[in-house]
Amino acid sequence: MHRIRLSWTVVAVLGFGTFFSSSLQARPGQAAPARETYADLPGVRIWYTDTGGGGVPVVLMHAATGSSRVWEYQTPAFAGAGYRVIAYDRRGWGRSVIDPAGGQPGTAADDLRALMDHLGIDRFHLVGTAAGGIASLDFALSFPQRLRSLVVANSIGGVQDEEYLELGRRIRPPQFAALPPELRELGPSYRVANPEGTLRWVELERISRPEGPLAPAQTMRNLITFARLETLRIPTLLLTGGADMYAPPPVLRLFAARIRDSESEIVPEVGHSAYWEQPEIFNRAVIEFIRKH
Repeated sequence: MHRIRLSWTVVAVLGFGTFFSSSLQARPGQAAPARETYADLPGVRIWYTDTGGGGVPVVLMHAATGSSRVWEYQTPAFAGAGYRVIAYDRRGWGRSVIDPAGGQPGTAADDLRALMDHLGIDRFHLVGTAAGGIASLDFALSFPQRLRSLVVANSIGGVQDEEYLELGRRIRPPQFAALPPELRELGPSYRVANPEGTLRWVELERISRPEGPLAPAQTMRNLITFARLETLRIPTLLLTGGADMYAPPPVLRLFAARIRDSESEIVPEVGHSAYWEQPEIFNRAVIEFIRKH
């Protein structure tokens, strides 16, 4: 049976009325030593980091406003929990380099499969946030036998049902896209409580895309619909923030109702970047979930 869990943080109220959460003040731990290099794949040289070791692999898929650099709170925590952690810059982001002579634009699902084949990894846990969650769902529909579990955080999911697309147009009108990324993707509580963390997020967002023309958007292997999601039989954790303007809790519940073997967690006050705004809660939820699978 599907269940939705609500996470609460300990909040202190300062005299001038500003709310601070102890977890908002978290800092990245000492990163586990990781291999950093390129994998030559069809049409692209993918930049990736790999903590190595004999642990079960966990692969991290970044948002459209990030790159592999954004997982600085997750990589040491997951490696410390005994997992082999792999993060990479998706085609068109970060330090990955497109080879114009190869097939373009390709699909994110095929790139991920090629990277796992390159590393000799058969089955793994997949964690995707925001747009990385869309790519992760496409991968799960395409290659379910490769996944031990799936975590989709703060994601609109890429569903193409017209009723769902109309819902998106209602909650995100054209003016929404004109807002600075940090206003769209970081919750107001975090921006108030952690200006240093906000500046770091903005820095990582600004260096997430190479200079010059943007690469063509990758295609999808599947037309994602709610009917297709009902066919998934992969243990899935759905996570969002109470203040997420892309995927607020009612949107998460639409997915929870369709993905049968799923659990959900809602983090109050968090915006579209739960992995960054509340890393302790995010890491705990993910580690507890994947340990069961």
